[in-house]
This record gives sequence, C-alpha cells and structure tokens, in this order.
Amino acid sequence: MQPDRSDFHEVFLRLFADNEAALRAYVRRLVPTRHDAADVMQEIALVLWRKFGDLDKPENFRRWAFGVARYEALAWLRDKARDRRVLAGDLLEVIADQAATADEKLEAQREALETCLEKLASEQKALILKAYMPDMQIREVAAQSGRTVGAFYQWLHRMRLQLIECTRRAIRAGGLP
Repeated sequence: MQPDRSDFHEVFLRLFADNEAALRAYVRRLVPTRHDAADVMQEIALVLWRKFGDLDKPENFRRWAFGVARYEALAWLRDKARDRRVLAGDLLEVIADQAATADEKLEAQREALETCLEKLASEQKALILKAYMPDMQIREVAAQSGRTVGAFYQWLHRMRLQLIECTRRAIRAGGLP
C-alpha cells in the first residue's frame, strides 16, 4: 500500500478506529482479563502501525489486523504459559479461529441491520435509535412518539421482529454466514 506520505497516518488512524472495537472484542475472548486485553491491544496497535506499509490494500485491513491480533494474543499467552490459568496452545488456536468466525458473522449481521434500518421511515428509525441511546428513558421516547409506555413497548417489539426478519433475509440473500 503506497498512499501519499501525508495521508499515511490519517489512513491508518481511520482504519484502526473503524476496527478497534472488533479487535478488542476478539482479543478479550482470548486473554483472561480486561487489563490483559488492554496490554495486548497496545502491542497490536504498535505492530499494526510499524507494519502498515506492508498492507497491500486498505480493504484488507480488517483481515490483516485480525491476523496480527491473533499472533500477538497468542504470543502474550505463550509468555504467560507459566501461569496455570492459561489454556493450552492448541485450545487457544481453536478459540481464536472460532472468535474470528464469530466476528465475521457479527459484522455481516451489523451490515444487514444497518441496511434494514435504512429501509424504515425516518420517524421509525429515529424512535428506534433513541430507544437504545444510553441514559435515554423509554417514557421520554414514548412521549415523543405520542404513545403510552405500554403501547411504545409493543410497537418497539413489533419493529424488532421486523428488523430481525429483514436482517435474516438480507444475510440469506447475500450468502453470508
């Protein structure tokens, strides 16, 4: 990958920021504690930055970053192998494979859900998103919608079912896992 040197740092930061949560979740499945995951993530970020010039295409960043994360997490675990709480290497390989597969499925589901949300009327989408905002009170969203709390919960339940079905159809249509 050969972006203009002035864009190099920005391209890396955007790609890393877009994928950091998924990488962190992946690493968290492999190491015992959140503190350990934070340590491993720091090392992963350094390795990704050092080797970013080796990446052939930005579209491949996620897959490449997961490969680096896998090796860094497994290396960290090998270093901690003296601790009896650490699992055997071959079992860790299986867990790493399953975690990567689970991430691919979750990403497909996220993309399908985003597509399905975009198909909703803007008022419906806004109400659904408000209902899931941190610190948002359902009674406030219900009042904004002109419904009672009970009626809003029923409406929200119906909308969830529609979104679940739409997401399943989108994944099947796309041949995704």
